[in-house]
Amino acid sequence: MSSARFSKWGLGLLLAVVALGLLVWLNAASVMLFVVGLAMDLRTSAGPNQPVVWETGIDPEGRAPADRPPNIVLILADDLGWNDLSFRGGGVAGGTVPTPNIDSLATDGVSFANGYAANGTCAPSRAALLSGRYGTRFGFEFTPTPPGMQRIVGAIASGGTRLRPPIPNETPNENGGGSLDYADMGMPASEITVAELLADRGYHNVHIGKWHVGRTNGMAAEDQGFHESLLMASGLYLPEDDPGVVNAKQDFDPIDRFLWAAMNYAASFNGGDLFEPRGYLTDYYTEEAVKVIEANKDRPFFLYLAHWAPHTPLQATVADYEALGHIELHRERVYAAMIRALDRGVGQVLQALRDNGLEENTLVMFTSDNGGAGYIGLAEVNAPFRGWKITLFEGGIHVPYLMRWPARLPKGVELTNPVHHFDMYATAAAAAGAALPTDRKMDGVDLVPYATGEAEGVPHRTLFWRSGTSQSALVDGWKLNVSDPPGREWLFDLENDPTESVDLANARPDKLAELKAALAAHNAEQLPSRWPSEGSFSVNIDKDLSLPDAPDDEYIYWSN
Repeated sequence: MSSARFSKWGLGLLLAVVALGLLVWLNAASVMLFVVGLAMDLRTSAGPNQPVVWETGIDPEGRAPADRPPNIVLILADDLGWNDLSFRGGGVAGGTVPTPNIDSLATDGVSFANGYAANGTCAPSRAALLSGRYGTRFGFEFTPTPPGMQRIVGAIASGGTRLRPPIPNETPNENGGGSLDYADMGMPASEITVAELLADRGYHNVHIGKWHVGRTNGMAAEDQGFHESLLMASGLYLPEDDPGVVNAKQDFDPIDRFLWAAMNYAASFNGGDLFEPRGYLTDYYTEEAVKVIEANKDRPFFLYLAHWAPHTPLQATVADYEALGHIELHRERVYAAMIRALDRGVGQVLQALRDNGLEENTLVMFTSDNGGAGYIGLAEVNAPFRGWKITLFEGGIHVPYLMRWPARLPKGVELTNPVHHFDMYATAAAAAGAALPTDRKMDGVDLVPYATGEAEGVPHRTLFWRSGTSQSALVDGWKLNVSDPPGREWLFDLENDPTESVDLANARPDKLAELKAALAAHNAEQLPSRWPSEGSFSVNIDKDLSLPDAPDDEYIYWSN
């Protein structure tokens, strides 16, 4: 080969390498997503569906349903917005997607107008629900995320139109107990779960769906008091190319792009091999929950039905999607169809209780792990509240909170005092006749006496939230929100301003100082996180993620 020809060939190769490098550099996030997808496919590859055979049993004392301790069913939605339900005049798409079955829990039971999630993201809320305590009491402050997720999501966000870039934690080991593997991040086995408490009272305990509070070192559901566990091993509702599914992808959402790349369609039973669920995930969990009720109709049971819906990725069945043809925006129509499936599932669970003669003496509790997500691009999901999931404004933590127990609770009662996720633990324990642990600080209270009028006063004068840079305190109707960065404090009189519209931080320095002192005293009792935050990222308080930031927008930074 002549030197001239070699030079031309070498120059062409050099230009090709430069072009490829430039392409990779410009699409670094896409390359990372591709690699993550390959890795996750290998880790969560699932075999064909395996039918689950649920255990059956009888009450050892042979008691009739009315004479046994109540069955307890806790239904937890994921990222359900305050405005997704129709019983308070709301509902998706301007109220055109009714939720009659979930609504019936309010009309036939007790609704808590000021029910609060334990956190603005999912896993710390689940830890509080299951432990009856602030998760920060045992170092559960941040939501565990799969390897690389925070970096990739941050890289995508930095390459978009957001004005305020993520802030990586450059010294993660100084922010907590050092790094842990994803599966090791969770609720320590030393915590006494509500399932363990109920097992000691003779309950058969079943978990279905999402877990997200650890899988190793005694933290899996089957190690934490649940006799049986049907686990969501990955989060597709159906395979993306399934003919029965309609998908909605949001290019403006970094989390959505990661989930589509990383997730598969998989479940496992009692820690066994992965297998494909049977049909659309929400329907599958519902059908299995009905089977659990039928299998346990002759003994006290606790069913923790932890739905994935309506969390992204947005996927609906073709049938539900086609039933909502009046909704023009595609992602809103898919989301509404997911709500429709969730509500239908709650109805099927309630019907199974009726069919098996268990309705009267079953305590059904329903809530969401946090508020609706701004990253789905639907502005009204938490109306009338400000903020979203991943904030401590009301939109992030003010959640539907319902209880029905015909044998004990009044019908159609609404209570306005603030209540918290950890109260569901204490309420379930009291219903079962189980004493709360006395060797540790318990934060929840039994809500039944408040609903029946037997208890005086209020369940809580103070409530607190913390996720690194974002923290909040609620004291006698006044609420403090703190975010640093940007070094901002907001103060609201929630009794007169429930939508957090008027910041009184400057007008009421006395009240601001009072709440800051209360928050500091609370934090002094908490532990540092068992694993570090990977960084902090900004969240626009008043705009969903489909809208561009403006310089004068209010925002917080959230650590995770």
